[in-house]
Amino acid sequence: MDKDSFYEVVFGRRDVRGQFNGEAMDPKVLGRILTAAHSAPSVGMSQPWDFVLVEADETRQAFHAHVENERAIFAASLDGDSQARFRGIKIEGILDASLGIVVTYDPERGSPHVLGRHAIADAGLYSVCLAIENLWLAATAERIGVGWVSFYREEFLADLVGLPAGVRPIAWLCIGPVTHFEQVPDLERLDWQARRPLLPYVHVDRFGSQSGSERLAAVPRDGAD
Repeated sequence: MDKDSFYEVVFGRRDVRGQFNGEAMDPKVLGRILTAAHSAPSVGMSQPWDFVLVEADETRQAFHAHVENERAIFAASLDGDSQARFRGIKIEGILDASLGIVVTYDPERGSPHVLGRHAIADAGLYSVCLAIENLWLAATAERIGVGWVSFYREEFLADLVGLPAGVRPIAWLCIGPVTHFEQVPDLERLDWQARRPLLPYVHVDRFGSQSGSERLAAVPRDGAD
């Protein structure tokens, strides 16, 4: 495996909102991406996820309207300066992307005895997040954009795509070919939030102790090896 190519994918991954070009997804590419997602590690080998591929314009329009309403609710909670900055941030590409993918979590998958979940109930939810990360990295390697929409109410989305009782929608992912990937993530580029350096968040033996961290992990700085 080419180590440099792997890190290029990891650091080049972006939450895509405004760069979708509207071209159709190649079914073979989408199949590879979904296979990568389905190969993610999961607690007790439960694979508690499903992938709902949303193509219908009516469904996407309804979800877009719901997200716009949630955006307005969030905007109203901000102070003047934050509200002005938020106004210039695009939060989704629901209608621009080629497809929507709703990733779900079924806590009953593999029950009643899911190996490894008896002490941490959320381990199944963590597994779904790993599947999403696999999907995102595979898509990036294929030069396909992915954007995670989180401005929605779970009950609305569950009803919209007909999820069975007890199955949670964890993400609506906008996915499709893009014109380009931004070099700098949107929220940094638009001055909403700066990326934090790693070292202050590395602890040794106990939280708050950083003595010896650089001896254990030689973290690259400013592009150095």
